[in-house]
Amino acid sequence: MAKLFLAKTNETITDFPKIKEYLNAHKIMIEKWEANTKLADDADQETILAAYAHELKPFMEKYGYPTADVINVTPATPNLQAIREKFMKEHRHSDDEIRFFVDGEGIFWFHLDNDEVIAVTCNAGDFMSVPKNFRHWFDLHPKYFVKAIRIFSNIEGWVPHYTNSGVDASYNP
Repeated sequence: MAKLFLAKTNETITDFPKIKEYLNAHKIMIEKWEANTKLADDADQETILAAYAHELKPFMEKYGYPTADVINVTPATPNLQAIREKFMKEHRHSDDEIRFFVDGEGIFWFHLDNDEVIAVTCNAGDFMSVPKNFRHWFDLHPKYFVKAIRIFSNIEGWVPHYTNSGVDASYNP
């Protein structure tokens, strides 16, 4: 179940309708999708995408997203620290960033327009859409275990535009 952390007040919200309302007010969409398929830790991209095609295909067709890929990270993943560092720098995308978490956990950090910083811990079943050009970063810590499907309108996939603001450094462990 998702958790919302408000850094300014050090408050954590676990009530999903309240999380959804808060995020929607900032144009971030979060929903619950079914994520009950058991997958091997080393499941490949094709296996994971096929397991959730019943959720993905209608969404992608309805909204015109032509491509998806998978991030599948475990503590045994080669170059884990380099992968983590790539995601942990504040960045934007010229495309919406859409993730469907099918296993594990990851933390989206958001730098809101009012300069407030919030974090959303996502788990299996959490579906999140971050609008293009929204300042954010993503952390695999502390579990270093996540399987998430990433959906793109750009066939190039995940392309970050780093802000170099330094805001992320105040919140990263």
